[in-house]
Amino acid sequence: MKSILKQVKQSLRSESSNKRKEKERWFLENGGIFLKELIADCNGKSIPIRNFSPEQILKATNNFDSSCSVCDDAIFEWFKGNIEDKPYLIKRFHEDRFLEQEFQVGAAYNDIVVSARMSNHSNFLKLFGCCFEFSFPVFVFEYIEHGVLNQRGRIMVKGEETILPWSVRFKIGKETANALTYLHTAFPRITIHRDIKPTNIFLDENWIAKLSNFSTSITLPEGKSRIEMDSFEGTLGYINPIQFNKLLVSQCTDVYSFGISLLIVITGRPVVDYTISDVHIARYVKGLYENGKLDEVIDPMIAKEITSGERLQVEACVVLALRCCEEDEDTPDEDRPKMIQVAKELKRIERIQQSLDATSGLLKPEILEDGSSMVKWTKKFGIKIEIMLILSFCIAGCLMALLFG
Repeated sequence: MKSILKQVKQSLRSESSNKRKEKERWFLENGGIFLKELIADCNGKSIPIRNFSPEQILKATNNFDSSCSVCDDAIFEWFKGNIEDKPYLIKRFHEDRFLEQEFQVGAAYNDIVVSARMSNHSNFLKLFGCCFEFSFPVFVFEYIEHGVLNQRGRIMVKGEETILPWSVRFKIGKETANALTYLHTAFPRITIHRDIKPTNIFLDENWIAKLSNFSTSITLPEGKSRIEMDSFEGTLGYINPIQFNKLLVSQCTDVYSFGISLLIVITGRPVVDYTISDVHIARYVKGLYENGKLDEVIDPMIAKEITSGERLQVEACVVLALRCCEEDEDTPDEDRPKMIQVAKELKRIERIQQSLDATSGLLKPEILEDGSSMVKWTKKFGIKIEIMLILSFCIAGCLMALLFG
C-alpha cells in the first residue's frame, strides 16, 4: 500500500493546486472505501492490485474516446487501451446516467472487491489494477482477444456479427456454469452474481469464457442460502419472475438467468425478439420444443452444420436450460437445480460427443425406435442409461472392427 501512495504523491506534485487537491480527495475517499471493503472481504489476505495513474488511463483510452469503446452498459463502459505497450480492458462507471450516485459508488466497489477475489479462476475476467483519481474508480482488466458476447450470444468483429460454431457455444455454457459453481460454493459465504447475461461474458484467444461484472452481486450472510431484499436488481428478461415478486435472492437467481443465457447462445436470438414477436425466449423455446420442433430452436446460421451427435447435445442443453428457468410457482427452490448440478449435467452432455468420437459416429438421433430422445431417457433413468448406451456403442464398434477390419 505504501508504494501505491508514493506513486500517487509523485504524480500529484506536477499538478496545479486545485486539481491536485481534487485528485487527493478522490484518491483518499475512493481508496479508503476500497481498502476497507477489500480487507473485510479477504480476511486480511494480501491481493496484489496495481495502481494506475490517471495519465496512463487517459492516454490509453484517448480521453475515453468512443473510438476506443468496446461496449456500453447501463452503468459502465468498456474501453480498449495500451499501457506500457500491453493491451488492457479498461472499465469506467458512468457519472451522469439516471442512477443515483450512491448506487453507482456501491456498484463500483462491489465490482472491484469481488473481481479481486475471483481473479485467480480461469473463467473470471482477471483484474490487474485500478485508478482512484477519478470521481468513480476506473478498473484495469486483462485484455480479451475475442471481446464480449452481444445480446444474441455472438461476437462482433469489425462491426459485423461472427457466427460461433456449436462447439464454442457449448464451451461457453459449460465454462460459465463452472464459474458460477465456484462463485456459489468456493467460499464460506455464497456470492450471487445477479446479472448473468451474454454481455457479461468475454472470450479470450482460446475461446475460454470469462465471466465479469459483479456490480450488482451480493454475498449472503454465512449459513444463509437466501435473503429478502428491499428491491430487486438485474436485467429485465433475465430475472426470475417468482423471486422478483417475492424480493428473494438465492442461488436460483443465477440458475434462472444462466438458463436464459444458455437459450440465447443456442438460438442466436435476444431475450425478447421484437422483430418476430414479443414472446420471452424461455416461452418461445419451450413452445417449439414441446411441439417437436427442435430444428427451429437451433440458430439457423449453424443448423445445417450440426452433426447428429451435436444435435443430441443441443437437445440435452435445451432441456437443461428450460429446467433452469422453470417458472412454476409450485416448484420450491429446493427442487430446482443448483449450479453445481447444472455444471455436472453439462459434463455428462459433453460426453455424448466424446462417446461418438470413440465409436466413429455410430450414435444417431433416430436410434430409439419410438422416437424418444436420449435426453428423455437420461432424464427418466439417470446416468445409468447413458452408460449403458455408451457401452453398447463401444461393443458395436469393436464388433464392426472385427467383421470389416
